[in-house]
Amino acid sequence: RRANRAKKLAAQLINAAGGHEIAFVPNTSTGLSLVAKGLLFHPGDRVVITNVEYPANRYPWEDLKRQGVELFEVPQSADGRIDIERVCDAINDRTRVVSLSHVQYASGFRIDLKPVSDMVHRAGGYLCVDAIQSCGVLPVDVQAMGIDFLSADGHKWMLAPEGAGIFYCRADLCPVLHPNVVGWMNMVDAGNYGDYRFEFQNDARRFEPGSWNIPGIAALGASLELLLNVGIDGPNGVWSRVEALTTRLVEALEAKSYPVFTPRESPGERSGIVIFDRPASLCDRLDPKQLVADLQKQDIVIVVRGGRLRASPHFYNTAAQIDRLVEALPKP
Repeated sequence: RRANRAKKLAAQLINAAGGHEIAFVPNTSTGLSLVAKGLLFHPGDRVVITNVEYPANRYPWEDLKRQGVELFEVPQSADGRIDIERVCDAINDRTRVVSLSHVQYASGFRIDLKPVSDMVHRAGGYLCVDAIQSCGVLPVDVQAMGIDFLSADGHKWMLAPEGAGIFYCRADLCPVLHPNVVGWMNMVDAGNYGDYRFEFQNDARRFEPGSWNIPGIAALGASLELLLNVGIDGPNGVWSRVEALTTRLVEALEAKSYPVFTPRESPGERSGIVIFDRPASLCDRLDPKQLVADLQKQDIVIVVRGGRLRASPHFYNTAAQIDRLVEALPKP
């Protein structure tokens, strides 16, 4: 009952039609691989990604080169943005999938997915989304955005343990994807062990081959309930709070001469991630990894991504904690 409840909550979080469009997966990679391995590809087919994807959203598609599939990479612009027009221009009549991170892990840039979904659907292909950096912090609406497949582990913004994530497959596309792992549980009438009936479930359960990670799923359900009770959107929601915290951080960083890389001019491109760099005067003598280690000794946790520094406050963080982070950074 709790597992089914968690599926309904996950569907509510991303505005899926219902729990029948949600499968539990151990991580984002598994969900993306379900698409890469489940669709039927032919030599000459094209998959479009960017050149700055997290490896989970690159390697499953790169593996398709063995089948003669072309992997086309749209380059990130120097300012950290992904140009939507360049993504759309890369889509042709051979494009089977466009697979993008809703928010890029090493820039914090949030892409507008709707124009991309419109274009790839006109070409007869599908939009697959790595949403691990947006689910739980940003409004995600798979129907309004035209998303066909979505994968996100629960351990980041959804505040769940590792090993308990979600995979969304639009209901009418479930029969299109062949499960790449076959077990007892993704079959119709799975509980009737002695009556062998090789027939896959007709909804997202077809992607769950065996027993669930019940402790992880129970925790995921509790986290989703908390997030939905607070609310993601709205003036008092999670995103409003995170946007205020990240704005405070950006302003304080810039005041201290720490350049911010994350694009933030338009509200629609902002996320919960702030990527920043060292002041020019400190670059030669301030190693980013050592800085992260020094901050961790003060119970301030940030990370290095792409040679830059990444801070990712969530709605439970406070303005005082943001100020303490900036105060702890070495002065130029």
